Amino acid sequence: MKLRCLIIDDEPIARKGMEEYVSEISFLQLANSCESAREAADFLKIHTVDLILLDIQMPKVSGIEFLRTLENPPLVIFTTAYSEYAVEGYSLDVIDYLLKPISFDRFLKAVQKAHDYYQLKEQTKETQQSDYFFIKVNQQFEKVNYEEVLYLEAMQNYCIVHTTSRKLITYHTLSGLDKQLPEKLFLKIHKSFIVAIEKISALDSNELKIGSAIIPISRSLKDEVMKKVMGNKLFRR
Repeated sequence: MKLRCLIIDDEPIARKGMEEYVSEISFLQLANSCESAREAADFLKIHTVDLILLDIQMPKVSGIEFLRTLENPPLVIFTTAYSEYAVEGYSLDVIDYLLKPISFDRFLKAVQKAHDYYQLKEQTKETQQSDYFFIKVNQQFEKVNYEEVLYLEAMQNYCIVHTTSRKLITYHTLSGLDKQLPEKLFLKIHKSFIVAIEKISALDSNELKIGSAIIPISRSLKDEVMKKVMGNKLFRR
C-alpha cells in the first residue's frame, strides 16, 4: 500500500531533497510538489492525497494557515527550519515535526509513523464492516464473533476478552483495542474496561451489570455512558 504524498515548500532545494527521499521509499508515491499553499489548494480541488509534507514559513499563506483551511486534512508532517512552531503544530494533530536540514533517517522514521497510522485506520475500517475479528492468543490467532463478546478488561500489560463461553488473554493494550472496535457496538466505561453495549442488563451512575459481572463506571465518563447506553430509550413518568 503506497501513500500518495504532496510536498509543499517554497524552497526549490528543499522540495528537490524531499522528492529524492520519497523516491527512495517503497511505500511512498509522489503525487505532486508545490511551491505555495495556493498551488497546493488548486491541486487538492481535483486530486486526493494520503500525506502532506508541509513547510510552515511560506510567503502569503503559512503552512499552519493552509492546514487550518482543509476540512478533512490527510496525514501531515511539518517540515521547517523553525522549532518554535512545534507546540502549535502538534495541536493540529500532525504526525511528526521535522527540523531542517532533514536527514534521511529522520525522514524515514516520520513517514514510517505515518504509514503505520494509515494502515491502522484502514484495518479499523475493514474490521468494523465485518461481524468478527481475530486476536492473537498465545501462539495462534483466535476468531472472535462480536456478538459473543461481553467485555474487555485491562490487566497490567495485557487484556482479558470475556465472552459468553471463554476468556481470552491477549498481549494488547486496552487503548489499542478501543481504537479498533466498532463504536456502535462497544463503549469504554473505565480506564480498565470496555463493554459490549447490547450485553448491558442494568446500570446506574456508578456501575453496570453484564451477566454476573459488576463493572465500575468512571466518574469522568458516567454522563457519556448513560447517554450512549440509554439514549432516548428511557421510559419516563
